[in-house]
Amino acid sequence: MSKARLVITAVVVEGRSQAEVARAYGVSESFVSRVVARYRAEGEAAFEPRSRAPLRSPATTPKAVVDLIVEMRKDLERRGLDAGPKTIVWHLSHLGGVQVSRSTVARILSREQLVSRNPKKRPKTSYVRFEADQPNECWQADVTHYQLASRDRREGRDVEILTFLDDHSRLILDTSCHVAVNGEIVVESFRRAVQRHGIPASTLTDNGMVFTTRFAGGRGGRNAFESELRRLGVRQKNSRPSHPQTCGKIERWHQTLKKWLDEGPRPRSLPALQRRLDDFVDEYNGHRPHSSLRPERPPHVAYLARPKATPGDLGADQHQRVRNDRVHSSGKVTLRIDGQLYSIGVGQAHARTRVILLVNDLHVRVVDAATGELLRELDVDLSKRYQGTGKPPGPPPKKRA
Repeated sequence: MSKARLVITAVVVEGRSQAEVARAYGVSESFVSRVVARYRAEGEAAFEPRSRAPLRSPATTPKAVVDLIVEMRKDLERRGLDAGPKTIVWHLSHLGGVQVSRSTVARILSREQLVSRNPKKRPKTSYVRFEADQPNECWQADVTHYQLASRDRREGRDVEILTFLDDHSRLILDTSCHVAVNGEIVVESFRRAVQRHGIPASTLTDNGMVFTTRFAGGRGGRNAFESELRRLGVRQKNSRPSHPQTCGKIERWHQTLKKWLDEGPRPRSLPALQRRLDDFVDEYNGHRPHSSLRPERPPHVAYLARPKATPGDLGADQHQRVRNDRVHSSGKVTLRIDGQLYSIGVGQAHARTRVILLVNDLHVRVVDAATGELLRELDVDLSKRYQGTGKPPGPPPKKRA
């Protein structure tokens, strides 16, 4: 028998005083008073177990936000887009102005049974990530197959999709569909991308004959794509045979693209497929965050955030490097040149700002890592340990009202 029932019986049935009962059972008089009052108000229901949860929890995620997260998850999946916690957090903050953490979103999705467990996936720690430091430093290209919708119960026609992608920002530079991709089509697609985005410093592809003839035994010399790259001074790189991980970014794009295409009606013709491709490229480049970018943002934003590389950047006999740093509270960053440490003034207005240093021998550009704004550009004077800004020291004067 529970202590509450014993206390209530002693007071109500036996008529003993609450003080006496409290001493007899080793409980406080307030406890006796509380359970007796509950019994007189509720009867036998007073003996039922009660929740120990607090009456209110100010830190609990509001139901409206939970409903918004669930609806956004279902909407993104319905459209064939990435619907993970990071993507949902990005959409909430940029479109709805709602600030929640990734762990909160993950917990809500798990509680609502919207998570598909996939224990066979490789752990992220097993991957070796790499990416180009600047836009146009490296373009990846590849061809994938896609089957159109069938007509009159006949098997749908198999077509090919060619895509050029920027390695640094994951921006889709050009994508097009064809009955079969040949060398002429590759060059046309590459030239379209160059016309829109400039000439890249290098390209990375697999060893398909439309990209390279290096495994053709020397027959026929360079193909059209190799000749175009040589004419423009672009360095050509190719993956190791039977190692698609080298071109992992373009391979991952194919997976994302086909998942999106499968969510809608399958196109019946090349023009219809091309319209679907154009629609998704617009969504992919400018309206959805890419989970591999740091910070997470759409590829178009990442592509414009840094200066573009040019064909001469990779081939020049110069010491080039890219450094990620944070401006000191004094408004300076440090850079080591030939074993000597130099301080570069950026300004106290940018104190603690995360920056990227683009170093080409003695020429240095300091860029805001989040916005891409050029904060300082200079040629380092080796005779001075401190490269001042030429402005008076101290924080900028406050503007008068």
